[in-house]
Amino acid sequence: MSGSTKAMGLITVVALIVVTAYTVALGSSGWLWFGWVVLGLITLGMAATRES
Repeated sequence: MSGSTKAMGLITVVALIVVTAYTVALGSSGWLWFGWVVLGLITLGMAATRES
């Protein structure tokens, strides 16, 4: 895995922690979860293209 893919993975994990903390503290926000899913899909896409 390249450095940029590892960085995107780290950003995705940190974003999950932030979105979860926001949900616990202030209630769920569909847009935040949608954004996290999109970020996760982009990260998976980057990982898949780097592997092949």
